[in-house]
Amino acid sequence: MNIAVKPQAGAHDAGRAEAYATPLAELNPAQTERFQADTIWPVFERLRREDPVHFTAESEFGPYWSITRWDDIMAVDTDHEGFSSADGIGLANKQSMEEQEAALRAIGQEPRRRGGAGFITMDEPEHSVHRKAVSPTVAPGNIAKMVPVVRERAGAILDSLPIGTPFDWVDLVSKELTAMTLATLFDFPFEERRKLPYWSDMVMNQPGHGPVKSWQHKAEAMFECFSTFEGMWNERIQGEPGIDLISMLTHHPETRQMSREQYHGTVILLIVGGNDTTRNTISGSVYALNKHPDQYDKLRANPELITPMVSETIRWQTPLAHMSRVATRDIEIGGKTIKEGERVVMWYISGNRDEAVIENPNDYVIDRERPRHHMSFGFGVHRCVGNRVAEMQLTIIWEEILKRFPKIELVGDPVRSYSSFVHGFESMQVVIPARA
Repeated sequence: MNIAVKPQAGAHDAGRAEAYATPLAELNPAQTERFQADTIWPVFERLRREDPVHFTAESEFGPYWSITRWDDIMAVDTDHEGFSSADGIGLANKQSMEEQEAALRAIGQEPRRRGGAGFITMDEPEHSVHRKAVSPTVAPGNIAKMVPVVRERAGAILDSLPIGTPFDWVDLVSKELTAMTLATLFDFPFEERRKLPYWSDMVMNQPGHGPVKSWQHKAEAMFECFSTFEGMWNERIQGEPGIDLISMLTHHPETRQMSREQYHGTVILLIVGGNDTTRNTISGSVYALNKHPDQYDKLRANPELITPMVSETIRWQTPLAHMSRVATRDIEIGGKTIKEGERVVMWYISGNRDEAVIENPNDYVIDRERPRHHMSFGFGVHRCVGNRVAEMQLTIIWEEILKRFPKIELVGDPVRSYSSFVHGFESMQVVIPARA
């Protein structure tokens, strides 16, 4: 079925030509360079039209299936029996994994097994047991208690920004707000809060990208992270139960006996999950509103549109581009048979642009009729546990922005993340011309 597609605004002509000139069988949608160059959109547009359940036989990640349409992604994501998370939820570069494991052993650390990233890489029933241990921390009642703290800290961040001088929005605002919120959720030493996004960046990047200088540098940062959180575990397990995430894990009867590896994986899951989604959507909102000035005008004229704008940004940006699973049996999806043991990638970033489900999906429209109709938080048992915390932070930061600044102007092009998993920004220069 051919669907008339409105071209992706801002897509590079060279990227479009390359996406359509490549033989379909050779198309590797996870090619990291395309994500950093922002030329991914024609690739997914083509796959949705021509081969929505697509097999890549050879890549730096090994062979894998790409699921690119909304309905097919939903079918995979909600079938936790047919598709397992136990062998990891991303695409792993084999060579990079080997180099990282060698670096860990060089500093006396044993590498984590494939998939060991906390409860997100567990299947039922173990998954729900571990998930429930941390859920109270991000429940509506606890989020409500966090609101005044987040608002005060967001205001302090914004009041410290320079006026009339370019600065990096990612560093001074997006990272800082998420660091403050994560420190609150973990009851982490507040003066050391910037270690949290730093560790997240060290986990998610390869040498030469982000702050990672070498595989040994990455391994040493992970050792520091895990040592710090093991200290927090030992401290909390001896104390009275609290409402922070680590205390919840140490005092829950099902998780207090978790292995060291499971705890490390859960720490990484909570740090990365709490950092990347919110941080890149905060940056993405500034980018999107600058690229769509009519929507920025609409928002300034009606601040009540902040809530739907947040959801539209989460859809349009899609801060985590994909999740993957492994088939537990032969399963047919979209007329193709996925064999037991084969890896399947659900491209949320493509499902969020599916023309058959979302009207004019490449457009950024902050007053859509169904703004929360997106795939960015996933579906089924693995739906993002912290989605309401992310929405709360994004709503508050924009409420405080509109009180203070008539406009935030983008300066040049942002530097995008070198990743086909985290869809975000390394840096983004902006200038605030004046205060309100």
